[in-house]
Amino acid sequence: MTLEIYLDLFSQPCRSVYIFAKKNNIQFDYKKIALFDGEQYTEEFGKVSMIRKLPAIRDGDFCLAESIAILVYLAEKFHTPDHWYPADSQKRAKVNEYLSWQHSAMRIHGSKMLWFRVLIPAMGVEIPKEKMDTALEDLNASLNLVEQNFLQDKPFIGGDQISLADLVAIVEIMQPVGAGLDVFEDRPKLRAWKDRVREAIGAELFDEAHQGILSAQEMVKTMEPGKMEPFKPKILKYFLS
Repeated sequence: MTLEIYLDLFSQPCRSVYIFAKKNNIQFDYKKIALFDGEQYTEEFGKVSMIRKLPAIRDGDFCLAESIAILVYLAEKFHTPDHWYPADSQKRAKVNEYLSWQHSAMRIHGSKMLWFRVLIPAMGVEIPKEKMDTALEDLNASLNLVEQNFLQDKPFIGGDQISLADLVAIVEIMQPVGAGLDVFEDRPKLRAWKDRVREAIGAELFDEAHQGILSAQEMVKTMEPGKMEPFKPKILKYFLS
């Protein structure tokens, strides 16, 4: 049975899984789930992921959610090149260090900027200045840690070659870029790293995967009025309470 991967490339974890599978020539059936249409709540998708989150995979009778778990599963099952998830215990530990840290830091702060600058305003809600200022401070603090603690003076987070840590990091950092925020301005080290990651992935694949998020500001202009209204209470409670 063909591996099925359930994705919406507007989501940064989905982009990491998509890029990894494509880059490593892992054959899969791309199942698009439109998050803004609520397709994650259908009965059919519930059979794949009871937690209703993307990405998710179905490999025969085996189903798995959570992007990091999926990336590790694919790396190990399909014996991808060692640099992605090194066998060496110390090199792997450094990759795991970033993967463990990013959930409550880089990912959430990058995502929040997209919601604050693009998606929540599209609902007709203005973000309080103090909330925006705090979100920017948190984002910059996480970017500083990526540069100073994880990247340091290495070409990539894991060392001399790209790893899962770099892949997860770049899709997260591109999220505020989709909100019109140039996070690479005045950060030459981070910009040079981003260029190396894009080259290692392949410019065509990198650009394809990020096409949707980089068009986010235009997308909301053409979005059907009231499309996100069913999710509005939950989103506002999560981000603004």
